[in-house]
Amino acid sequence: QVQLVESGGGLVQAGGSLRLSCAASGSIFSRSINVMEWYRQAPGKQREWVATLTSGGSRNYADSVKGRFTISRDNAKVTVYLQMNSLAPEDTAVYYCNVQYRSSDRDYEAWGQGTQVTVSS
Repeated sequence: QVQLVESGGGLVQAGGSLRLSCAASGSIFSRSINVMEWYRQAPGKQREWVATLTSGGSRNYADSVKGRFTISRDNAKVTVYLQMNSLAPEDTAVYYCNVQYRSSDRDYEAWGQGTQVTVSS
């Protein structure tokens, strides 16, 4: 079983920065991870995709965060990060990480519990 634990959320003023972390533990290794992603869900809205990092190193971002957010990973720690700069009130949301991995010739995915990010104006 794989667990994802997010951290790094909090309250920040507009224009500030935060770095979110998502650490994977359990029966998972960096080499078995295909995709690592971040999503977010604002109050009253549906969950939306934010960023993707593939095992091959490809990165993609939602237009709303492009140029401000950066997704990265630490293979040794089996951790994915989301560096968020120039934060704006509309970035306020619960942020979730998602990992898609392969084990015993089957594909799985896991979700973190979410971490709250609040940006004040």
